[in-house]
Amino acid sequence: MSARNEHPAAPCGATTTPTHVRVEAPARLHLGFIDVSGSLGRRFGSIGLALADLATVVELRRADRLHAEGPDATRALDYLQRLVDEHDPPDGVAVRIHQAIPEHAGLGSGTQLAFAIGRAFSELFGIAYSSMSTATRLDRGARSGIGIGAFEQGGFVVDGGRAAGGGPPPVIARLPFPPAWRMLLVFDRNERGLHGEAERDAFRRLKAFPQERAAHLAHLVLMRAMPALAEEDCQRFGAAVGEIQRVVGDYFALAQGGRFASDAVAAALAWLELRGIGGVGQTSWGPTGFALIDSEVRAHAVLAEARRVFADRPQLDFAVVRGRNTGHHLEAWNAAAAGATQQGRDQRR
Repeated sequence: MSARNEHPAAPCGATTTPTHVRVEAPARLHLGFIDVSGSLGRRFGSIGLALADLATVVELRRADRLHAEGPDATRALDYLQRLVDEHDPPDGVAVRIHQAIPEHAGLGSGTQLAFAIGRAFSELFGIAYSSMSTATRLDRGARSGIGIGAFEQGGFVVDGGRAAGGGPPPVIARLPFPPAWRMLLVFDRNERGLHGEAERDAFRRLKAFPQERAAHLAHLVLMRAMPALAEEDCQRFGAAVGEIQRVVGDYFALAQGGRFASDAVAAALAWLELRGIGGVGQTSWGPTGFALIDSEVRAHAVLAEARRVFADRPQLDFAVVRGRNTGHHLEAWNAAAAGATQQGRDQRR
């Protein structure tokens, strides 16, 4: 997505070098792997969806020293330090995280923070590199390219898995998500999804993913989920995603204690299925669950009922969110030039 400067333009003769850059990066749902073991040639392969109502927003500015503030500041500072060490920019740089995707909830918080900082840094100092190269520099996209697809394009995305010895998985397909559809998210405040060394250890201990199961998932993605989405058939798309989730969830059950990481989320998802709601599953390692609903009106009715039914489980929270069919949003501006422009306007009044 190209940069969009929504701040006052610089007056004639003033520098246009940015002093501030702000990037909004959308959260994403990881809807499932296709071939975890690479039995058909490429390992992993993923499907996912960018979300419109959850995002990380970072602002980088030229500064005297390296500095980070806001939620997830420690991780942001680590990403920024790596970029500074590699490029040795002429000025210091500070980052402020205005808003952050919840950590370790399966929504892509670390990946989207990395991409947002990388994109803002490249704009601030005129360094040209892609999200794919940012993923390599900042150790993101080891197993999935969904975060890259959500950041760059939005919508429903499919990545082609990792080749042996290759870099981050390439995004190979993208479809718009119908604007009328909604996702109901189910959060568990008391649980955190696997991450870091625990996640790496879980992948090391997993058994080989059967080839016939990988072939079944590939067929579900290509011949059921994607055509249903293209035809805006919510019921068929939800059924395909639900089947993918059952296969993948059962494969990861030993690593996360069941098909779903949270017993409370599992209970809520089972209740949703009993009500005839499809597209039920868990994003990444969870604990966040999701369900697909065909309209905003129905989604909010289900949301209200779910809050009543599960009022005795205070750790659960529910939210209705939209899909997002655009990638990240960027604003860049020169604070001195913007100030001069405003001063000139004031003097002409």
